[in-house]
Amino acid sequence: MDLSAFDLKGKVALITGGAHGIGFSIAEGPEVEYDYYNFQALNIPENHPARDTQDTFYITDNILLRSQTSPVQVRVMEKQKPPIRIVSPGRVYRSDDVDATHSPLFHQFEGLVVDRGITMGDLKGMLELFAKNMFGADTRIRFRPHHFPFTEPSAEVDVSCFACGGKGCRLCKGEGWIEILGAGMVHPHVLSGCGIDPEEYSGFAFGLGIERIALLKYHIDDMRLLYENDIRFISQF
Repeated sequence: MDLSAFDLKGKVALITGGAHGIGFSIAEGPEVEYDYYNFQALNIPENHPARDTQDTFYITDNILLRSQTSPVQVRVMEKQKPPIRIVSPGRVYRSDDVDATHSPLFHQFEGLVVDRGITMGDLKGMLELFAKNMFGADTRIRFRPHHFPFTEPSAEVDVSCFACGGKGCRLCKGEGWIEILGAGMVHPHVLSGCGIDPEEYSGFAFGLGIERIALLKYHIDDMRLLYENDIRFISQF
C-alpha cells in the first residue's frame, strides 16, 4: 500500500477528487469563526450542549474555533443562489481529551446540495455512490433516524461491514454495520435564514470525520498513531 493512501491530506484529496467527479465544487472558510455562523445560523439554540465552553474553544463571547465545517455551508448559501453543490473539507476543533478515538483537532468533510426538487432519495443515492467508491462495490448503506438541529429529517448513516460483508465480526462488534456519518435534509429555518425560499428550494447535507474513515478503512485502533510519525507504524504502509 502506498503511504500517500494513508496520509490525511491524501485522504482528503481522494474524497474531494471523487466529489469533483460528480459535480461538487470545493468551498473553504475561516477556522476562527463567529458564533453566529457556527451555531445560530445552523438552528442550534443557546442552551444546546455543543455551545458549552466545555465542548467549544471560545476566544471571546462571539468568536471561537469552529467545531464543524458547517459554517462554510451557511457562508456559501448567503452569497450564492441555488443550484448549490459544494463540499467543505477542513480542520475543526473541539474541547476533547486526547485518547484513542478523540482529539481536540481533527479533520471534517461536509457536503451540501440545494436545488429545486431535492429529496431524501437524492441523498441516499449520492451516499451509496460514496460508500461503494470508498469501501467497495458490494457495500450497502442504511439510514437510522436521528436528530440534528440543522437538518430535518435527519439520519445517522451506516455501511455494511467491509471486513465481514455484514455477517458480524470484531470490527463491527458483531452487528454487521458500521456508523460512518450524519446526514439529512437542510432545515427550512436554515435555508430561509440564508435568504433561500424553502417553499421553492430544498437540499441535503452530510458530514463525516476524515480520521474516522481512515481508522475504519485501514483497521487502525488508535487515532494518535496518525500524528506521531512513528517509523514503526509508518513502515507498515
